[in-house]
Amino acid sequence: MKIILAPMEGVVDFNMRQLLTDIGGFDLCVTEFVRIVDQVLSAKVYLRYCPELLTSGKTRSGTPVRVQLLGQDANYLAENALIASDLGSHGIDLNFGCPAKTVNKSKGGAVLLKTPEHIYDIVKKVREVVPKKNEVSAKIRLGFDDDSLSQEIFDAINQAGANTITIHARTKKDGYRPPAYWEKIKPLLKTHHKMQVIANGEVWSLDDYKRCQLKSGCNDIMIGRGALAKPDLAKQIMQSNLGNKYTSLTWQNILHHIIDSSMHNEDPKKDKYFSSRTKQWLRFLQFTYPEAVLLFNDIKRFKLKEDVLNMLKIHANSI
Repeated sequence: MKIILAPMEGVVDFNMRQLLTDIGGFDLCVTEFVRIVDQVLSAKVYLRYCPELLTSGKTRSGTPVRVQLLGQDANYLAENALIASDLGSHGIDLNFGCPAKTVNKSKGGAVLLKTPEHIYDIVKKVREVVPKKNEVSAKIRLGFDDDSLSQEIFDAINQAGANTITIHARTKKDGYRPPAYWEKIKPLLKTHHKMQVIANGEVWSLDDYKRCQLKSGCNDIMIGRGALAKPDLAKQIMQSNLGNKYTSLTWQNILHHIIDSSMHNEDPKKDKYFSSRTKQWLRFLQFTYPEAVLLFNDIKRFKLKEDVLNMLKIHANSI
């Protein structure tokens, strides 16, 4: 089985990928989407989204990273996919699931779920240009307003030659509201296909993973918000599947991971980055660690990284 770190726009960037894969358990990461409109982007753009391309396309811990593209023009997506592949991306992921209104208005992301034939065209052209050794994957939802086209979408991606499909078990209309309808993935698997199928949505714990696996019929999963709330969730699942006992990270462990990470080594011109990202992450961590609320209250007015970092160190050494 494989565990993949989800591409969360504005959240799971280079620094977060590095920190979470340092903790362990992930087999692959997918970048935030690179928006493709009507041009071939430069290597500089791809290196900004995926600095791991400078280190053989892997994080510091050795976890492969795959560039994700979002757009609606099949030809431009194919040309950009080739650029990203040549730069060292471990495959190409195509985003057909983003529910953002700004993205959907420009005919990208989840709005393409309304037109499976368009999805087929995009996947086929990307698959034709990307080297055979590299996987082409697609991330979808069950549908736009409902799931009536889910089988047609699945078949289109399969027939276009994708290696992998990740299914977020909700529609665009559902957004991120629970539950995730894992059971709606299983019927899709009964059709003839060669794709690796990955389940995604509402996996926050080891028990969630086991129920998702049972209901969806998928061995492989993609985790997003669950990994932010419990940073060692992937490692816990991995150890469970190996039959090993696992002791979860303590709050102090988490704080030391943040302090020892490179999150606070950003360009000085982005001095507020560490402050804003730490506050953002604490909102997820509080689901697992009540102490995150206390830390958030202590740093909520801080803007400079030195102030936030000092307060983290105080909390980390408080016991």
